[in-house]
Amino acid sequence: MAVKDFMTTEVISVTPDTKVAKATDLMREKGIHRLPVLDGDKLVGLVTEGTIAEASPSKATSLSVYEMNYLLNKTTVKAIMIKNVITVSQFASLEDAVYLMRENNVSVLPVVDNGQVEGIITDKDVFDAFLKIAGYGEPGIRLRLVMKNEIGVLERISDLVTENGFNVSSIIQLNNKEDKTTILEILIEGKLSAKEIKDKFTEAGFTVEDVEQTEATAN
Repeated sequence: MAVKDFMTTEVISVTPDTKVAKATDLMREKGIHRLPVLDGDKLVGLVTEGTIAEASPSKATSLSVYEMNYLLNKTTVKAIMIKNVITVSQFASLEDAVYLMRENNVSVLPVVDNGQVEGIITDKDVFDAFLKIAGYGEPGIRLRLVMKNEIGVLERISDLVTENGFNVSSIIQLNNKEDKTTILEILIEGKLSAKEIKDKFTEAGFTVEDVEQTEATAN
């Protein structure tokens, strides 16, 4: 899974000379929390709600509302933006993007290739990607299988799925190195009930830890 599959390509940005007040209004209008700062086509910084809040006068100040608004209308994004911006390539894996976010304690990564901003990916995009990969919100029967991590297990499951004409819409595998077990969560589409599908897997020698009927959810 590549970053390009989940990033937002319509990037809303500002220039270094944009006034802080205007950047604030733009974020509020678009319902976003950060803005890449572009000088021409080049990424030169990032401005966020947090950086704006840090640059804004404290409520304990003696400045009047008029004076604070004046300062925000006078100050440019260039003066408060984050200059050392962590970026990621659109061809990087989604896992690489998550790692960069965690290691650098950031929730957004501009997507840059060959000096060009191709998009932006946020922690919300990552959450959406996980839900999509897990098949969340799709109707079907979700099985949780626990088995020994050994050669041929996936082949046995594949044969069982093929023999019964099951349509697998998603599958997630987690290997536990400590006890050498594998957990598989499989979402199966079809007309059989949860019990009928569970019985099929149990009869084939698999341990079904959990099974549930999932319903479609509105997007």
